[in-house]
Amino acid sequence: MQGVKKIILEIRAGAGGDEAALFAGDLARMYQRYAAKRGWKFAVLDSNEGTLGGYKTFISELDGDGAYDSLKQESGVHRVQRIPKTEKSGRVHTSTASVAVLPEVEAREVNLRDSDLEVGFSRAGGPGGQNVNKVETAVRVTHKPTGIVVSSRAERSQHANREKALAILRAKLYEMEQLKATGSITDLRREQIGSADRSEKIRTYNFPEDRITDHRIGKKFHAIEKIMEGDLDPVVKALAKSGN
Repeated sequence: MQGVKKIILEIRAGAGGDEAALFAGDLARMYQRYAAKRGWKFAVLDSNEGTLGGYKTFISELDGDGAYDSLKQESGVHRVQRIPKTEKSGRVHTSTASVAVLPEVEAREVNLRDSDLEVGFSRAGGPGGQNVNKVETAVRVTHKPTGIVVSSRAERSQHANREKALAILRAKLYEMEQLKATGSITDLRREQIGSADRSEKIRTYNFPEDRITDHRIGKKFHAIEKIMEGDLDPVVKALAKSGN
């Protein structure tokens, strides 16, 4: 998939409750800022906010030269160790979020039959008074054969959101087909996003020690706040150099 420009970025809060949702939000902002530094387009397709902020789920589309090659190695479980703002005793908590990076594929590469799709519509939500709230523009698509459910509510029209939702669905189905072809879909899918359990991790963000560790290459990075602000190039380049 070298040279792929458009990707679907999916972030899900894992173990850790509200703190995991806050961490998922931090990761979403990190990738958004990195995309801005690289001159890529970044569009939020759907999100589900946590009770104290952050996201339980966050799905976006990135479009730009080198997007897939740069971010494909971000797929997996990310772990954070820090003192939550709600922690009164100063205890360090460990939470996780899973990241999946999927290349967008052309419609001709995945055959979607209308009879396999269940499409629903709802109001998109957001600031009151906008057109997006007054009509049912948000789209939710269920792929009946696999049970995959996708949604999009970022666009102002029902048709545009349906197309975005189908793009997410095609990316997920394409990935499933690719993994089936290798004969090891379970192992590879676990490698892609894991179970979001604390023990299955590709990277740890340790805030008290100002250290990010990528466990696949055994490399440590400092200036954690700078990296979280979107300065992801040192990590991306180290992974590329290692062949990951």
